[in-house]
Amino acid sequence: MNSKQVLTLTAGLALSGLAFAHVGHHDIGHHGFAEGFSHPFTGLDHLAAMLAVGIWSAGTPRRQWLAPLVFTLMLLAGALLAQSGLHVPAIEPMIAGSLLVVGALLMSPQQLPVAAAALAMGGFALFHGAAHGQELSGTGALAGMVLGTALLHGLGIGLGLALRKGSLWLPRLSGAAVALFGMGLLT
Repeated sequence: MNSKQVLTLTAGLALSGLAFAHVGHHDIGHHGFAEGFSHPFTGLDHLAAMLAVGIWSAGTPRRQWLAPLVFTLMLLAGALLAQSGLHVPAIEPMIAGSLLVVGALLMSPQQLPVAAAALAMGGFALFHGAAHGQELSGTGALAGMVLGTALLHGLGIGLGLALRKGSLWLPRLSGAAVALFGMGLLT
């Protein structure tokens, strides 16, 4: 991936503040595995967060899998809590906040300890999961969502490794785009 492609990708993420994956969460209708699997790909807020977690994880010297694993498990926990009837307040602002935090982690020249970053990302994942849990129903849909999320994290790790080969500034630039996207969602 050359720098022009990276800039195009990051500009697209930064300028697409109108896309939310969970705009119709009041009418639960996604029941099957395929619908659950595709769900994390359908809103740029979720897509950006999950890819950013992977990109950040690619910069960790060891345990690249820890933050994506914690995120995925907490996403599932949030979905199950929402499906059990627990009302999770402030879902939209917390999802936007997750983009700000993960973007800031990517921009920072200092690496936060992996366990601390994984816990922070996991906390935000509860809100992403609650948003998905309001839209998805059934075991198949949840299994698909978890697999789709894990795939996005893996793609993010691959993208992060490719970006780091090009320059240490490319992951930081992607972090800036994700953080700007989060700020746009808050406005």
